Amino acid sequence: MLNAQNNLPDSLVAAFTGPDNYRAANAVFNLVNQTLAALCLPAPFIQPGDRVVLKPNWVKEHDERFPGPDQWEHVVTHPLVIEAVARWAAEKLHNKGSITICDAPQTDSSFAKIRDYCGLDQMLSRLQVVFPKIEFALLDLRPEEWSAIDGVTVSKTRLPGDPSGNTHVRLDSASEFLGYHGQGRLYGASYDMAETNAKHDGKRHEYLLCRTPMDADVFINLPKLKTHKKVGVTCALKNLVGINANKNWLPHHTEGAPDQGGDQFPATTTRARLEHAWMGAAKRWLKDRHAASRLFVPIKKFGRLVFGDTQNVIRSGNWHGNDTCWRMVLDLNKCFFFFDGLGQPRKKPIRYLAVVDGIIAGEGNGPMSPDAKPCGVILAGTHPVAVDCVAATLMGFDWLKLRLLRNSFAIRKMNFVHFQPDKIQVVSNKAGWSGTLDRICGPFNFRPHFGWIGAIESNSPPPEAVPARSRGTRVQS
Repeated sequence: MLNAQNNLPDSLVAAFTGPDNYRAANAVFNLVNQTLAALCLPAPFIQPGDRVVLKPNWVKEHDERFPGPDQWEHVVTHPLVIEAVARWAAEKLHNKGSITICDAPQTDSSFAKIRDYCGLDQMLSRLQVVFPKIEFALLDLRPEEWSAIDGVTVSKTRLPGDPSGNTHVRLDSASEFLGYHGQGRLYGASYDMAETNAKHDGKRHEYLLCRTPMDADVFINLPKLKTHKKVGVTCALKNLVGINANKNWLPHHTEGAPDQGGDQFPATTTRARLEHAWMGAAKRWLKDRHAASRLFVPIKKFGRLVFGDTQNVIRSGNWHGNDTCWRMVLDLNKCFFFFDGLGQPRKKPIRYLAVVDGIIAGEGNGPMSPDAKPCGVILAGTHPVAVDCVAATLMGFDWLKLRLLRNSFAIRKMNFVHFQPDKIQVVSNKAGWSGTLDRICGPFNFRPHFGWIGAIESNSPPPEAVPARSRGTRVQS
């Protein structure tokens, strides 16, 4: 078991709902505490002197469609949830130890605005007053922050990154990319595909992670309950993307359509071929010409007119046929659970906890342009796969139709899932949620990202049975 040293029930997940006033601090604090109490964690789970790391989802400072200080609640982990968990952990440290709250947001996000909009500095001040002997820290783990105009990176600013440095891990033959036919055409986080494919070449598969999370004694994952364009749902497993020191080492999709061995587009259409050729050539030209990036802004605007907006056109692996991104997510979890901050095999398992913020969740075009979906729910568990299977089920999705979750139970090497799905148990204060996954009734019925509609809902046919016309590259708004 992942937390065998503490005899924790890895397949147990608590899912609790609370009052309608989701913005009341006491209501959120109480809901988080009730959910955590239901797990019956052993007393030594957090011990005096421990290094506790809290990892929220701070992917973007606001909804990409509606920039502003009042458009973040459905995009990032709610600060009241973070504060509630930090208080819970601090009490167990008994005035000795540290709590670091950290993430590596999307590179073109503003950490200053995330701090401002979410009131993170005020939160830290409150925590420090209540727990003066605990060392609190707030970290932006990124080595760079990019400035973008209309989605085009026009400048890059170096950042300190993780003060503890980075952890280099080579999974190699244990990687989920071993033998993957898309190697050589993997697309990461920037135009530089050569870097991405150099890190995933044949039997070589490597990742660069921030050392602070890897060095933690206790790691508390604080994901947001949202839909996701590349893996269907983003929750505990996917949230580990935010502990990376170089996100261009992370394959996000494979160039081309399925008949070409790719998953960038659902089908090889004339429009897709032209877009791949024209926009791809422009990106390759810009790769080493950052000073000319502003020239690409009007080109991209023209491309949007010709090829359609990403908010309603499937591209970049943003659909249920993405066979790349789930592999990267599972690899990251392998790196985290099997290696320490030095990149050496862990001598003892890390103490892991996931607390999911479903207070105001996100549905539709997640993770950065979702529609707000108030749910008033907190989920918690000591294993990311169990938590994510319960989360997907409560969202109204069939977890078996999500490659990320289905393939979690078929890991060949460095398997960190040591239970079968029928062993997952839910404890809840809501009638109809307690018991095994197949007994959950009354889900929230989230609307998927448009590239996943008709493919993952509980009442939808398997993806291969979806009529071909629903797989077109253009979706009418």
